[in-house]
Amino acid sequence: MSLYTDYLAEIEKRKLEGLHPKPIDDGALTLEIIEQIKDPNHEHRADSLQFFIYNTLPGTTSAAGEKAKFLKAIILGDAEVEEISVDFAFELLSHMKGGPSVEVLLDLALGENAELAQKAAEVLKTQVFLYEADTDRLEAAHAAGNTVATDILESYAKAEFFTRLPEVDEEIKVVTYIAAEGDISTDLLSPGNQAHSRSDRELHGKCMISPEAQAEIQALQAQHPDKRVMLIAEKGTMGVGSSRMSGVNNVALWTGKQASPYVPFVNIAPVVAGTYGISPIFLTTVDVTGGIGLDLRNWARKTDADGKPVLDADGNPVLEEVYSVATGTVLTINSKTKKLYDESGETELADISTAFTDRKMEFMRAGGSYAVVFGKKLQTLAADVLGIEAPAVFAPSRLVSHEGQGLTAVEKIFNKNALGVPEGQVLHAGSDVRVKVNIVGSQDTTGLMTSQELEAMAATVISPTVDGAFQSGCHTASVWDLKAQKNTPKLMAFMNKFGLITARDPNGEYHPLTDVIHKVLNDITVDDWSIIIGGDSHTRMSKGVAFGADSGTVALALATGEASMPIPESVKVTFKGKMADHMDFRDVVHATQMQMLKAFGENVFQGRVIEVHIGTLLADQAFTFTDWTAEMKAKASVCISEDDTLIQSLELAKSRIQGMIDAGMDNDKRMLQGLIDRANQRIEEIRSGAVPALRPDDNAKYFAEVVIDLDQIVEPMIADPDVHNPDVSKRYTHDTIRPISFYKAEKKVDLGFVGSCMVHKGDMKIVAQMLRNLEKEKGEVTFKAPLVVAAPTYNIIDELKAEGDWDVLQKYSGFEFDDNAPKSQARTEYENILYLERPGCNLCMGNQEKAAKGDTVLATSTRLFKGRVVEDSEDKTGESLLASTPVVVLSAILGRTPTLEEYIKAVEGIDLTKFAPPKQKPLDPKSVHF
Repeated sequence: MSLYTDYLAEIEKRKLEGLHPKPIDDGALTLEIIEQIKDPNHEHRADSLQFFIYNTLPGTTSAAGEKAKFLKAIILGDAEVEEISVDFAFELLSHMKGGPSVEVLLDLALGENAELAQKAAEVLKTQVFLYEADTDRLEAAHAAGNTVATDILESYAKAEFFTRLPEVDEEIKVVTYIAAEGDISTDLLSPGNQAHSRSDRELHGKCMISPEAQAEIQALQAQHPDKRVMLIAEKGTMGVGSSRMSGVNNVALWTGKQASPYVPFVNIAPVVAGTYGISPIFLTTVDVTGGIGLDLRNWARKTDADGKPVLDADGNPVLEEVYSVATGTVLTINSKTKKLYDESGETELADISTAFTDRKMEFMRAGGSYAVVFGKKLQTLAADVLGIEAPAVFAPSRLVSHEGQGLTAVEKIFNKNALGVPEGQVLHAGSDVRVKVNIVGSQDTTGLMTSQELEAMAATVISPTVDGAFQSGCHTASVWDLKAQKNTPKLMAFMNKFGLITARDPNGEYHPLTDVIHKVLNDITVDDWSIIIGGDSHTRMSKGVAFGADSGTVALALATGEASMPIPESVKVTFKGKMADHMDFRDVVHATQMQMLKAFGENVFQGRVIEVHIGTLLADQAFTFTDWTAEMKAKASVCISEDDTLIQSLELAKSRIQGMIDAGMDNDKRMLQGLIDRANQRIEEIRSGAVPALRPDDNAKYFAEVVIDLDQIVEPMIADPDVHNPDVSKRYTHDTIRPISFYKAEKKVDLGFVGSCMVHKGDMKIVAQMLRNLEKEKGEVTFKAPLVVAAPTYNIIDELKAEGDWDVLQKYSGFEFDDNAPKSQARTEYENILYLERPGCNLCMGNQEKAAKGDTVLATSTRLFKGRVVEDSEDKTGESLLASTPVVVLSAILGRTPTLEEYIKAVEGIDLTKFAPPKQKPLDPKSVHF
């Protein structure tokens, strides 16, 4: 059978699911289609022509390569297709973005046919995705006196690819759609359990919210054909949780505009809003597509005569509606006044200026942030080649500097890595600049989208300025099912070729590692002055400053080694008092959120950098705090370490990177060895005093300062989704933190989970020691609920084996993973035993393994959103509560939450993750956690 016959069979199968033909990325199939187009009598010629014009993916896909070559043949007269004129062929090339299409356009522009050269030049002037090989050709032709090349460069220097675009509409009419009340997780827009379909945009679009919601959106569009549907999080924040490009893609698919008539299912410019704005990571993703994200503030706290908040019976502020955004309400966005008005455009409802900064307006005008980033680079390069100064076309980098004011830690990092900033310029929060990206991470459920983005922007190799980059396999590690078998090798092969360190070698030369991406990035970040970009909201390193990002921003960082972003404000977090011996550091993390909310009445962390002064913990343990800052809705976090502690963390990182090298994971450019060399350099800088560990200036300015009282943390705490709260806006948030005494030892636990990026080696040792203690006390250990344990990385398992802890875990396990025969199906039922699962995200991701429907799960993980770890059954609401490792283990053994007395007795003598404020004496370096 031919590839085309196979494609027709796939089309028929997709029809049964209500889907259109899948976009074509395969060059061999495209060649067959081209041959059928050439044959005027071929039975499939008409369909082949449609597939060629409207259904072939652009960029650097092999299909795009064949399409570009055939269009070139048509333009040169070497092939004739009645339906594709020379001008139409040029138009099709103009929509292919780069790579082979730019190569063809350059061939024609620099060729001998003057008429074709001029036509090609005019198309090239609209293109921005040019790389060094392309610009080198233009530069050489210009130097040789080619006037067409000079003309193109002059156009680039003027940024005509941008200035000739239409301006953003002054008035934008929208009709509202309330997607949900309360915080809207990206899981609602793009469920984790549908991660396998993200790269198939049309198929994945069917999972957004619900079929009923999709029908309601379509009904609004039919009723208001001249307006854009605006998705709203009523009484909440839009897009909390994961940094999910697929969520924005889905919203754009249903409510946005088609990016190109010749590229199916790629829509841009969605309009989203929330009573409390948009989650910072999600807002970056909205910018990628040239969309609009509004902070509505349509509910306000009711105040008394003295201006103090009025509280309800539970002590929560009472809200009053400022203006209605009920589904079907027509509103007017004015991009000039930067205000939100009613339908008439006369009554002002809200100031939305933060959504219409000069930079965001550029993204909207260009159809997304990529075009602006590449355009700026192209303009600068062209001006340099011509020896002229580039005219001021784009909004200048916003440079905010306050004389006499010191720098926060994140401000120092940005100042070190800033690009295109005048020498000596000091940058403070509010500055908006390009920065060098040192470390980049891509994970597997978004990785296929990242590879598509790289192809779309015509990138073929990682930027040489990136110090380290890693592609993980952790989000699909639990089950080696047919979807994983199809997608993972394809992804790893692409990323390996692109230049990343991959968790699975495409040639099978080393073991299929599935280490949790964040833990690996934490290890390969070997400089506390680094900027890290990762394809997940929990990209929150305890060295440097890390930003979770969408798949597209990851692709941009990989291709250019840069990112553009504002320097966020910071909130300083310090500690006082003494941590009780029976408390775990996870409880300090929860207490930070609880005490902050109590002190300020609102989340001062949201959208800001948390600068946590936690200097006596190694990177492994400090990561527990920085990781959780995603649930605090912070933009990022910076960990302030002591010099000696940072050196110990770097030595640990070196040993783990060496383990990766020993496993055969380094690439031809010896990226991993380069990281070890940089770690050694950084250690020497610290020891010599030349560059001490990163710390802020004494006179730095913070948005707020939070002091956490360790003396108040007297019992373990649980983050509760509060699924039965009568106020739906308060369900499934991470802000409800409760002590275990709240549950009176009566909360039934159906399953315990120790795993995810929130745990480290010490957590695994705690599980083993608790089993030893219980065996010594009772003679045996029995579980009244299943306990699932998944170590974050293989090197941790190796260390546990060497130290004797893995033997204990094996002894009590009823199931142990086997990489030689990984599970091919997700588990649907659990026994009351200990499960030793493969390293990876496991239940926390929710796309493969899940608890039984309606279960109450107690976990160490990060996610408590509806349907993520556990779905509802017909008669019971599923709950995912979050706690420390010892609480989870003990609860699985008891089948319920413990009393404080039971807990204290169970952890007696166990070396929990200790912490003391930096000014106190450092921990004993012989602690098991070191």
